[in-house]
Amino acid sequence: MNELITIDDLAKRLSVSISTVRSWVRQGFIPKDTYVQVAKTYRFDYDRVIEALKARNKSEPTPAEMVKTEQLELDLVVHPDKDL
Repeated sequence: MNELITIDDLAKRLSVSISTVRSWVRQGFIPKDTYVQVAKTYRFDYDRVIEALKARNKSEPTPAEMVKTEQLELDLVVHPDKDL
């Protein structure tokens, strides 16, 4: 494994929130072989996480695209008259 980084560092590098990274771990977008977990602490191999995310089926939305879609849907609910 390469240098391991914290969940905070991974979230910053991916430009997402920590809760999004946690969600991706739960959903399997970030595979178990790309991180080490001790109790509630995670350490991620950034290069392997990136490889895993890139290797996902291209026909499926990426985790980042899913977040953007969810945000757009939320904006439409909260601001239905807003021109997006």
